[in-house]
Amino acid sequence: MAASPISSADKLVKDAKKQIGVTTSYDPAYRKLDFPRGDVPQNTGVCTDVVIRAYRLQNIDLQQLINVDMKANFSAYPNIWGLKTTDKNIDHRRVPNIETFLARHGQTLSTTDKDIFEVGDIVTWRLPDSNLPHISIVSNNKANDGTPLIIYNIGQGTQEENILFAYPIHKHYRY
Repeated sequence: MAASPISSADKLVKDAKKQIGVTTSYDPAYRKLDFPRGDVPQNTGVCTDVVIRAYRLQNIDLQQLINVDMKANFSAYPNIWGLKTTDKNIDHRRVPNIETFLARHGQTLSTTDKDIFEVGDIVTWRLPDSNLPHISIVSNNKANDGTPLIIYNIGQGTQEENILFAYPIHKHYRY
């Protein structure tokens, strides 16, 4: 049986929206971070930082949670980067690691039924051409056709737009 969501969906969206106009650039550079609750400068970040920051405002620190889970279950996480151990500076900022954590501790949901996407859900894609992973939060706002808007950073800072079905959806979670 899937775990009940531990976050407040409405608050998660409100907290994600606080980044719009603040996080105005995209910078995937590796950085040494404080632990726990480490972050890159607020004016920059990547798609995962939108999710991480929104959860942090609910006292849910994905940096620490993923680090602890990876230490205890390292083989359950992707071996994409050839690491032999955890890295508290970057593990939580990698979409495949967040996907693994959410699959282990949240609910995995349908990727095709538009009506099942709820406020605060987490959606991931693999971008066409590059196959790069991308992650976002489902907004409380909808497009004219009823499609939920998405809060994300794909290169120009945190934004809220109608992109839910712009790319093939890889995973859909509730946490």
